[in-house]
Amino acid sequence: MVCGGFTCSKNALCSLNVVYMLVGLLLIGVAAWGKGFGLVSSIHIIGGVIAVGFFLLLISIVGLIGAIHHHQVLLFFYMVILFIVFLFQFGVSCSCLAMNPGQQEALLSSAWGILENKTRMDLETQLDCCGLFKNSTQSFDMDWANCPAMCKKDNDCATCGGKMLTHATEALKILGGVGLFFSFTEILGVWLAVRYRNQKDPRANPSAFL
Repeated sequence: MVCGGFTCSKNALCSLNVVYMLVGLLLIGVAAWGKGFGLVSSIHIIGGVIAVGFFLLLISIVGLIGAIHHHQVLLFFYMVILFIVFLFQFGVSCSCLAMNPGQQEALLSSAWGILENKTRMDLETQLDCCGLFKNSTQSFDMDWANCPAMCKKDNDCATCGGKMLTHATEALKILGGVGLFFSFTEILGVWLAVRYRNQKDPRANPSAFL
């Protein structure tokens, strides 16, 4: 079979979904490892990463079963869901790459506001800093009072927001670049699913489509 035929499309789609399955398992494993070693204590963060990994694993299983059995319904739902994920991820990735320092500060402030106190204290301990930004008066005073960082003993603590902003641009570029790369693999998966779905199995009855 030349590449582009039924067998090639089937193998390519199966391989792509195996990669998605491995990424999903990796996300679940990393979240469980981080929780087990106490790197992240927030159940919301852990739950979010596990949910993303489980969703990716589920979609990859649907795509793999659909590809193996040339199942029209499964392939249809697979390509629709994957296209929706592509649109969302493409938009988020472009936003990450286009974000300026002022928007980064606003994003950090909103994210800091929804974190649990235990998670904030974990970040302060790991980064050796206290509070987010000094202009957030009431919140900063409360964070400073509860700060467990070692630098507090010397009364020489930098703000966590300042430390995070120094690496935020680089981190956003990496996140945006990786997200953009995976978004193009998703549109590749949609194209393969559409192409494969409309091909006839040469081993089946030539007059039968399904």
